[in-house]
Amino acid sequence: MRTSGPASGPSDTPDFRTAAHRLTDWIEAYRVRLTNLPVLPRVQPGDVEAVIPPRAPESPEDVESILADLDETIVPGLTHWNHPGFMAYFASSASDPGILAEFVTAALNVNAMLWRTSPAATELESRMVDWVRDFVGLPDVFQGVIQDTASTSTFVALVAARGRAVPGVRELGLAGRSELSGCTVYASRLAHSSLDKAAIAAGLGLVNVRHVDVDERYAMRADALHEALAQDRDDGKRPVMVCATVGTTSCTSCDPVAEIADVCSLHDVWLHVDAAYAGPAASLPELRPLFDGWERADSIVLNPHKWMSVPIDCSVLMGRNLDEFRSSLALTPEYLSSDTSASNLMDVGIALGRRFRGLKLGFVFRWYGAEGLREMLQRHCDLAREFAAEMAADARVEVAAPVPLSTVCFRAIPPAGHSEEDWNRRLLSAVNREGTIFLSHAELDGRFTIRLTIGSVHTERSHVEAAWECLTKALEHLQSDPATAR
Repeated sequence: MRTSGPASGPSDTPDFRTAAHRLTDWIEAYRVRLTNLPVLPRVQPGDVEAVIPPRAPESPEDVESILADLDETIVPGLTHWNHPGFMAYFASSASDPGILAEFVTAALNVNAMLWRTSPAATELESRMVDWVRDFVGLPDVFQGVIQDTASTSTFVALVAARGRAVPGVRELGLAGRSELSGCTVYASRLAHSSLDKAAIAAGLGLVNVRHVDVDERYAMRADALHEALAQDRDDGKRPVMVCATVGTTSCTSCDPVAEIADVCSLHDVWLHVDAAYAGPAASLPELRPLFDGWERADSIVLNPHKWMSVPIDCSVLMGRNLDEFRSSLALTPEYLSSDTSASNLMDVGIALGRRFRGLKLGFVFRWYGAEGLREMLQRHCDLAREFAAEMAADARVEVAAPVPLSTVCFRAIPPAGHSEEDWNRRLLSAVNREGTIFLSHAELDGRFTIRLTIGSVHTERSHVEAAWECLTKALEHLQSDPATAR
């Protein structure tokens, strides 16, 4: 990494306007050449760190030197999440308005912990949650805040649920309380691991996480949930939360939220809905039935930074009664006390400092309009279905799960005598090594499964067609010499 060419002192550094224009030019040039870059970097662990000086420079360096290092060191070591061929995980793609909003956010540099430390940031965030709620068709009773990621949102929801289920837990905690034989949480066995991590952090422990069985469509069985809750009640356990998922990470299966809500009502347990990826799709009338019953939840999380082209991080946590969230976590030291009656964002979450996340959400909504966002979501779902149909017509591969949204799970069928898992691992490795697209894998019913997910604002039909071409070429190469192709 360069250390030469420093300016003579702080007073001689380029003025902000000149540097900002130069950086804007660099960003635009990067975006233009992005499709010609491999999605995955061709580096080994430690390669990037090895060329970065071990200590900060004593003297200032010029902007051109800094930008040169971006080109020579940083970009070659990136996995390009903005690449239109990034189809491995749920996308976090930066749209034009999102990038511009991040620029403004950094310039304003506000900390929206209290209303008085940034009234506009506080109130804009509240209104942006309203916009999201209206966009996905939830009732006005839901209010919320913007967290960094769904992992944090789920943890905050679990802490609030724990406060309802275990009176006095805020003051007394869980340790050493003999009257508590186990506080349990429930989710599909395909639910995101962030719930397990939240159970660890909240002091419940992994032993008290129940992974409920699923049906043939990989959706949680409400009857199995009922049985698990009833058994735990009989055993003296204390159910804290049920997490239903709409759009699981492995295959985007959708739990039957209405049936699960019935079970939660019967057992008087908190219902949390994880719609981190799929939530925006509730804005599409044809997909709205997948979300039936989520309006009965106590809390819901959806991530605009996944499928609404808002740059990471932006996770919307909504609840029926935010007072339950505040009562579980709010803590105001004297030096932050205020005589205003306004709500403070810091009261609904762990972090004291809070970025101005509402601004980029507002930019994206206003730039595209709700109609433009719906059109993008519909296009992605249509492309996924077309890809699945193409695959279903090819005898060399099989679609491994339903395609309710924009993710396709599939497997290649190996020649006789070859391991299915080894064959598909080799196929996935060959595709990702080629560089045009980046796919990931999951395990369904104990079988290795390849995933292709469409969600980037930059992905068009041509990129999905290129993905199919890349897959078929890799498969043909494997089949031409199955014994040695690696």
